[in-house]
Amino acid sequence: MDADVNNTSSSRKPDIPHETIDLQIADVLAAVRYPANKDTIVDAARDAGASNEVLTMLDGLPEQDYADIDAVTRWVAGNYGPGLGI
Repeated sequence: MDADVNNTSSSRKPDIPHETIDLQIADVLAAVRYPANKDTIVDAARDAGASNEVLTMLDGLPEQDYADIDAVTRWVAGNYGPGLGI
């Protein structure tokens, strides 16, 4: 029985690619150390295995330093819609 449990989690990659877009963004942004610039945020998303859609969204961030997660989520929600429940 224990072998079955281990087989279900045989992948070592993070679960991020299987999450919804808003959860992917929330998970990535929560792992970033602030203040952070756009490149740091995009690199964190790439390292976490975020989807291409999330990478494209975050790559659209203006080149600046972001004081905290709220600064990034305000920009994302303002540009991609309030449907992102980040």
